[in-house]
Amino acid sequence: GSSRFMSPPQYAVWVPPQIEHSFYSNQPINYRAVCLAPALCHELPKQACTLAISDILKAILKDFAARDVKIPEQETDQRLAQVLVDQLQQAPIHQCYLPYASSPGLLGILEALQVEPGDNRPLSAWAEQIHVSERTLARQFVRELGMSFGEWRQRLRFLAAIEALDSHRSIQEIAFDMGYSTGSAFIAMFQRQAGCTPEQYRRSHLPGRKL
Repeated sequence: GSSRFMSPPQYAVWVPPQIEHSFYSNQPINYRAVCLAPALCHELPKQACTLAISDILKAILKDFAARDVKIPEQETDQRLAQVLVDQLQQAPIHQCYLPYASSPGLLGILEALQVEPGDNRPLSAWAEQIHVSERTLARQFVRELGMSFGEWRQRLRFLAAIEALDSHRSIQEIAFDMGYSTGSAFIAMFQRQAGCTPEQYRRSHLPGRKL
């Protein structure tokens, strides 16, 4: 539909059967795609969403990829595949998806912010750019995206921050890149979204990027 889901490290996008969808990346990446028979999907979410991936699930996918197992035929691989399905069924749904718009004016704003998440221009400046009133643009955000301009931008910054944490940049540098004037404000935002600080996230999810 009109939703776009981002898949940062530690998360996967779930698309139910019979849902038309497409995938795009602006740079080369390695990723895993798992196709499930519809009969296995009854206990999985009925709507497209983002799921948190467990270490067990990642290990199974890595093992299948290393051994080039595309369809589990051996009994041992079928047991692993069942564990994989069990892990997907238990995976927490991650609410920080990014809905997308269809109207050209609003879509242009969202794409500009995605290029530069740290852009701190207020809603009034964006409204002036597309020649509508601030109130009209605010209503358009809620109508088309189901959330305010501020909430959408905060979700974008959180997802961009997860990607930025997989680097050797300091938390302070990432905070400035995301448009925050202080590291503490950025840390508070991240903790509200992730339930942990950026440094805790980096240590637990990205052990190769400890600073």
